Amino acid sequence: MRINKFISEAGAASRRGADRLVESGKVTINGKKAKIGAQVEPGDDVRINGNQIYIPRNTVYIALNKPVGITSTTEKDVKGNVVDMVNQPFRVFHIGRLDKDSEGLILLTNDGDIVNEILRSEGKHEKEYIVSVDRPINDEFLKQMSEGVEILGTTTLPAKTEQLSKYDFKLILTQGLNRQIRRMCEALGYNVLRLQRIRIMNIELGNMPAGQWRYLSKKEKNQLFRDLDYDPKEW
Repeated sequence: MRINKFISEAGAASRRGADRLVESGKVTINGKKAKIGAQVEPGDDVRINGNQIYIPRNTVYIALNKPVGITSTTEKDVKGNVVDMVNQPFRVFHIGRLDKDSEGLILLTNDGDIVNEILRSEGKHEKEYIVSVDRPINDEFLKQMSEGVEILGTTTLPAKTEQLSKYDFKLILTQGLNRQIRRMCEALGYNVLRLQRIRIMNIELGNMPAGQWRYLSKKEKNQLFRDLDYDPKEW
């Protein structure tokens, strides 16, 4: 297995991040500094900054209802980080982000490869949100949100919208620009009061209370793997 894949599956970094770690000389294999593209064999001693890493035999896939105020980071020194909320015995990391002021579904795992598959932009995987704004919603607003809005020097991809009430609407996106929904609304003269993600692909938030988490069911995992054309591998 290539060293960047090993580091990714161990949950220590993304593959790109793993390459940076190798380039900076922080990775060793059996006591020797690793090189880009180096191979790891079963039983090899792999370390980052002297700390041994390994691929867990059991992968976990977790759905968390992130409350407002929790930060999407794996940095343990950040108070209120999302990883502490699931309290796993081994390192897990979040798939994508929800900003601190937003709430709802976020996925966590120790399977580094599936992170890349879900986040890959060309996959156009659906994420569904319920958004509350500070002004009455009209047809023109929904039309512009669905057709694309100019933010961050680009036009957002077409989205699906549905009005739920005077101030609430549902939005389904297939991309994930930085603070995308808030920026889209602001560009059209609206401020977001509440932003909740309720679905990622086939995984739904359901009625899980804020702050609670659960493992994905076998049915959810199987459907997710099929949709991604993904074959999870054990080391």
